[in-house]
Amino acid sequence: MNELKGGDIMTARTTIANYESKVREYTNFAIRGIKKVCKECGPRECGKEAERKAQQMMAKDLEDCCERVEIEDFKVAPRAFMGWVRLSLGLALASVLVYNMGQAWLSVILLAACLFFMVTEFLLYKQTLDPFFRKRISCNVVGVRAPKGEVKRRIILCGHADSAPEWRFTYYGHKLFGTTKLLHIMVALSVVSILFLLGSAVAAIAAGHAAAGIGSLAARGVFNTLGYVQIGFCAPLLVTMLFHNNNRFVEGANDNLTGCYTGMAVAKLLGATNTRLEHTELVVLNSGGEEAGLRGAKAFCKAHAEEFKDAETVFIALDTMTEFDHAAIYYTDLTSTIKHDPAVCAMMKQGAKNAGYDIPYALLPFGASDAAAAKQAGIRSAAFAAMDQAPPPYYHTRLDTVDLLDQKAMEACLNIVMEIAWQFDQTGLAPFEGSKIK
Repeated sequence: MNELKGGDIMTARTTIANYESKVREYTNFAIRGIKKVCKECGPRECGKEAERKAQQMMAKDLEDCCERVEIEDFKVAPRAFMGWVRLSLGLALASVLVYNMGQAWLSVILLAACLFFMVTEFLLYKQTLDPFFRKRISCNVVGVRAPKGEVKRRIILCGHADSAPEWRFTYYGHKLFGTTKLLHIMVALSVVSILFLLGSAVAAIAAGHAAAGIGSLAARGVFNTLGYVQIGFCAPLLVTMLFHNNNRFVEGANDNLTGCYTGMAVAKLLGATNTRLEHTELVVLNSGGEEAGLRGAKAFCKAHAEEFKDAETVFIALDTMTEFDHAAIYYTDLTSTIKHDPAVCAMMKQGAKNAGYDIPYALLPFGASDAAAAKQAGIRSAAFAAMDQAPPPYYHTRLDTVDLLDQKAMEACLNIVMEIAWQFDQTGLAPFEGSKIK
């Protein structure tokens, strides 16, 4: 790598010969690889053979550009994460029954359990339900490319290899009504229903009817009316129990083989041009079980977070490189319940500028990325994605196929990630400490 002169920052574009053509070449490599995985493996449920086969294929692709490529197994309960949907809504429905039997106190207990699983599994991605679900073995692929000199920094580029169960309201909402807003409507109705049920039960207790005996609440005026209204709220809860389809997993070409292959393309391009970062170890992580609640990233961070303290380390989740008009650096995660590192975000923004793009910051209003697992493990992190958060019709549906791959978007994203790696290698995070997200 060329030496810095006069404080200038060298870029990948000015360092690597024929850079533009190489980016284009390895974008094509990524597209070919995604098509091959989709054709030979198909949908990739966490812990199933298709996920492992895809990971093995990608590990093989990394062997010629990484000194070390490992497949790391971990135990997972893949159905536990989305299991909260039916469990929580089932508890809410049961609360309607016991309320109308005069047991408001028991209704509150059931609704408290309902909210507990909603918050811990969905908002916080905790593994509260895992002990109650069948276990499988999933795996992460970890490829490591050494720097030219001493390791002073480490950059982890993470995509996820598994794909999601189909979300019915996203698919059928778009198919029937031309919009994915049905997803938001059903979620909102369910939340309102649960809050109403809880309010009704608390009101009954406050009025002295915590346990008034079977049938007695039905004879007490306002509580009789509330009981009937509760029964009406059962309809959206019953429908929302159909939220996802465990019998149909999607192809996941865009979400998130594009993220896997963008990180891989960085390593492949460096290997093909015999280029090494100066003092930064490049780690390509293709996680398993992201759609099962970030389980692969959690397992990776648990196994390696302590050893990563030997050098300045950043973790960047790459997720869905498809809609470049919506490209963003995400500074929040876990449905915006946590914040990523401002210095990492600012460094990434500068790297994108070096590539010729002014990428905005954005918050993640719904869901999570693997970067959240890194943040929870104490690793400095952020996420980069190019996808409409509306969400688009292909998000977690059968429409997420190779036909939607956008070569220009993937090429631009690869260029950006290359320059982010270059920026971090030369300056680290020091120039960006104290940055504020605006």
